Amino acid sequence: MADEITYADFERVDIRVGTIVEASPFPEARKPAFKLLIDFGPDIGIKKSSAQITVHYTPESLVGRQVLGVVNFPPRQIGPVRSEVLTLGFADEAGAIVLAATDKPVPNGQKLM
Repeated sequence: MADEITYADFERVDIRVGTIVEASPFPEARKPAFKLLIDFGPDIGIKKSSAQITVHYTPESLVGRQVLGVVNFPPRQIGPVRSEVLTLGFADEAGAIVLAATDKPVPNGQKLM
């Protein structure tokens, strides 16, 4: 378990829900990954992300799926892609990433509470 944090620390991490509107292979990445465009609603807009989720997902299965992402990290250059959000997930027993998501649809841009 990580060190305890305060509620104020938690509030600083801006985790939002968004819908994947486009997913494509990212062959330039060092590890297998997809390039994602995620719609985080009218206030945040559509953001780019690189996600190493190729074991459990195909680009076609990702479009329309809601995911959780950290939207207030600084952008990170990953090869030719400027990743603007961190798409969240958990490692399965083999280490492959399974996306974190809501179990029912919610409006894009909603903040995790």
